[in-house]
Amino acid sequence: MRIQMLHDNWQMCINNTEEFLPAAVPGSVYQDLLDNGRMEDPYYRDNELKALKIMDNDFTYVTYFDAPEEIREREEVLLHFDGIDTIADISLNGTLLGSVRNMHRIWEFPVKSLLRDCGNELKVVLYSPTRFIREAYGERPMEGSSDAMQGFPYLRKAHCMFGWDWGPRLPDAGIWRPVKLLAFDHARLDGVYITQKHEPGRVALQLRVDVQKAGRKNICRFGRDEEDLEGLSWRVKVTDPDGKVILTETCPEEAVIENPHLWWPNGYGEQPLYLVEAELLKDGNVLDSWSGRIGLRTMGVHREKDEYGEQFAHEVNGVRIFAMGADYIPEDNILSRVTPERTYSLLKQAKDANFNCIRVWGGGNYPYDSFWDACDELGLVVWEDFMFACAVYDLTEEFEETITAEFIDNIKRIRHHASLGLWCGNNEMEMFVAQGNWVSRPKEKSDYVKMYEYIIPKVLKEYDPNTFYWPASPSSGGAFDDPNDENRGDVHYWDVWHGNKPITEYRKFYFRYVSEFGFQSFPSLKTVETFTEPEDRNIFSYVMEKHQRNKTANGKIMNYMEQTFL
Repeated sequence: MRIQMLHDNWQMCINNTEEFLPAAVPGSVYQDLLDNGRMEDPYYRDNELKALKIMDNDFTYVTYFDAPEEIREREEVLLHFDGIDTIADISLNGTLLGSVRNMHRIWEFPVKSLLRDCGNELKVVLYSPTRFIREAYGERPMEGSSDAMQGFPYLRKAHCMFGWDWGPRLPDAGIWRPVKLLAFDHARLDGVYITQKHEPGRVALQLRVDVQKAGRKNICRFGRDEEDLEGLSWRVKVTDPDGKVILTETCPEEAVIENPHLWWPNGYGEQPLYLVEAELLKDGNVLDSWSGRIGLRTMGVHREKDEYGEQFAHEVNGVRIFAMGADYIPEDNILSRVTPERTYSLLKQAKDANFNCIRVWGGGNYPYDSFWDACDELGLVVWEDFMFACAVYDLTEEFEETITAEFIDNIKRIRHHASLGLWCGNNEMEMFVAQGNWVSRPKEKSDYVKMYEYIIPKVLKEYDPNTFYWPASPSSGGAFDDPNDENRGDVHYWDVWHGNKPITEYRKFYFRYVSEFGFQSFPSLKTVETFTEPEDRNIFSYVMEKHQRNKTANGKIMNYMEQTFL
């Protein structure tokens, strides 16, 4: 496998004008405009309104690159995007490769026949997300959270970019994850799935190795498609947490680790990580490779029935864990500002606050690899929502195709991580759809069941059957069966805060697992000073109210302050 990164020499322009500005890839429209002095800080005072208006435009990104012979002469050459946000046409040397509209997917296009040795032009035209959802909603209304812009469910884009009750409407765009050329001969690895079998004093790893042959879309698997894989083999190497290679084998049925060091959540033990490397071989030569760090552990959810209902707890290495943590939302509205260092610092603070769990909330995006690496290292069990929140969706054939590809891409990327505790279908949709919220057509309710109780479980059965799946948050197990039941499954409890109940109300309940609860705080004065002028620093000023996205929050805070401080 030969890889050529395509991150240099990018330029961007607005609405196909001739004025091009330097641009960064990976990056975003907002960050490029800020870097070029073409927009003001969107967080300052009411600049959000100006920033939102910018997104009614289209944006063209262009770069020119040379393709060396070692790339062009390979049997297969793919143009690979790890993420495009969100609606785009992609062209190479004047030929349209495809049109995309899913931020959460990987996109690949065969380009061998189009490549030149010098001066290749790669163009990505990004279309206005605000115009798209406005037009889609105008043609056929489809509802979701009133805190976001109308029409947001029509676009596979982080929903909170269109606004939420905690955040602004800043629907940025861009080539937000790496772009590269992948060139290979004969075949490449499509995925490596690792299953752990724990026995006294040993752990046996079973590797399922999937392969894609050059020029073919179907996937072959060792142990199943041997005729298609004739002449190919694979090799595994395992390195222990101290950096010592403890195992190297070719095509083993099992890779056995003796005297294993187990991975534990924060507060229950250490987090040793083993490096697993897999190589695809032909005639002894390495065609492609994959590597990932794993933790040796069993991970599941304990759901034993009892006198109150049914338990619900993470169970790691046979030990039930008392979950302590918080929901994780995107760290910045400008995604290019999210760095591995920033993410690690945030999660390290969570560990230091004695968290052992993090729930990735379904209205954002599937986190970067650096998020997962940090959770592995810090012992934070991750509840991973699929990216659906507070809305209904129209399950057309096209929509099913794109979300299925989205699931597969992210499951394959994430599934080996020690910190992955469970997959969850969505945020708050079983509960609200059951109540009729957002539902304007009977089909929207039946589509809900198909998506979260059939399509996702079917994909997980193929790509990650070992990880627990939960259909929604909150849920009692699906089928609209009292989703927010105190005595089963997980609960979102907002009577304190949204319901104006006193803090002491928490004492009346014995929830099995509270996956959402909370109370809004004003930011510190030091933070307020970064986005206000002195005359704005009153909670009822125009600017402060502009930054208060919950329409009733200031009144609630005053009410609770009066109760507490008289």
